[in-house]
Amino acid sequence: MTADQYLQNILFRESVDVSAMSPVRGIQSTIRPLIQSWAGQHLRGISPSGSFAKGTANKSGTDIDLFISLADTATASLGDIYHSLFETLKAAGATPKKQNVSINIRLNGYDVDLVPARQQNMLSEDHSLFRRRANTWTKTNVATHIAYVMYGGCIPEIRVLKLWRNQKGLDFPSFYLELAVIAALRGSGGTLSQRVSQALTYIRDNLTTARVVDPSNTNNVISDDLTLPEKQVIVAAARKALDGSWGELVR
Repeated sequence: MTADQYLQNILFRESVDVSAMSPVRGIQSTIRPLIQSWAGQHLRGISPSGSFAKGTANKSGTDIDLFISLADTATASLGDIYHSLFETLKAAGATPKKQNVSINIRLNGYDVDLVPARQQNMLSEDHSLFRRRANTWTKTNVATHIAYVMYGGCIPEIRVLKLWRNQKGLDFPSFYLELAVIAALRGSGGTLSQRVSQALTYIRDNLTTARVVDPSNTNNVISDDLTLPEKQVIVAAARKALDGSWGELVR
């Protein structure tokens, strides 16, 4: 079996149903009454985002990310919005876990990340969201994120590296990883295995110094989400992966 066949077989095994009939989409309607009760008249909508919407999801990863859009009439601070949603989920028995911009829950057997955000104004889809690690907020646009990754031409390579990240237990935020892979492979060709190697080489050689920004807001520096020591752990893992076999990279 060639390296490309090996990786393609794993991607097939890890494929996710994102069709309109996908069972995981039912989570959106299941959780809506609780979110509606929490948000009241400020709720604009709940929609799939993250890896599920971009096509970069794997079966063994988070099942779905749901973006919770609040109107600009929600005047509480973004930190209060984030923490009050956490407490609401906790009171409902959902056993929530705080992440950077999302809150993770397990619902009906699915792993769900909830991302609360507030629309900046009614004429734009730009939103403000809370960044817990930095205890600050940032402007972002989820629709721009989805389009940027979907049409970046790197979905198979991103999926392989997300599996690598998860299986090695690396703290490498998904959007940061996606942007790094797109930067690594921009304008290049090659087979899947060659491109995965190229992306790992980029991570090994550039992750600690490359400035990676949000395509919807260049003031939002995504690479600041990790400290230098955290980046160095990923660099060391990339170096080890490049020196090892494909079977050691992902299983």
